[in-house]
Amino acid sequence: MKNFLLLFCALFLISCSKEDVYGPLKLTNGQEVELLLDHRYASTNDRLLYLPSQEDAGAYLSGFEQREPGYTYRVKATFNYVENPPADGSSFWYNFVEVISKEQYKGNDPFEVQLIVSYVPGGPVIRIGKEGNDYFMSDKIQLTYTNESVGKQLEEIWQNAAEIRQNWQLGQRPKWQAIKATVVHDQRAFGKAYLVQQIQFL
Repeated sequence: MKNFLLLFCALFLISCSKEDVYGPLKLTNGQEVELLLDHRYASTNDRLLYLPSQEDAGAYLSGFEQREPGYTYRVKATFNYVENPPADGSSFWYNFVEVISKEQYKGNDPFEVQLIVSYVPGGPVIRIGKEGNDYFMSDKIQLTYTNESVGKQLEEIWQNAAEIRQNWQLGQRPKWQAIKATVVHDQRAFGKAYLVQQIQFL
């Protein structure tokens, strides 16, 4: 009987000391992790990977404002979980802590970016802006172009985006379902611009 009570107490203490885990990677709240970020910032294949296994991290990274396109980063972050997130928010995410390493991408392989993204709430949005004669996908990424044909397509996209913003109260939507741009890093403005080679309207 005495041995049974000792075994019961030991099992009880082990179960009490076991921390709760969350998310697809079964991490504890506040756990420190290493993550890998690709050079293709804001692209279709811009994946956040968990190290060392290099599997999908399963959540977004918050607070990494100094990230630049064209560089691969290893960063330290903490995993965070909240039981009751906002209606349009996630219950878990990563908070950026520090950069472990930063390496410039040396290749020239093309990749894709979507110029129409959907937000909840809000719906589809064309992510293009214009300052003077320059087009921008975000405040970090300028869109340059290989030829005048692509330049005219960017101008058409910008005109539709400007019309929607001017008439926002009417609930106007983009005239395309999707816009896929094939890009490479612009070597003339590396880390600041994507060179658009081709645009596909869907």
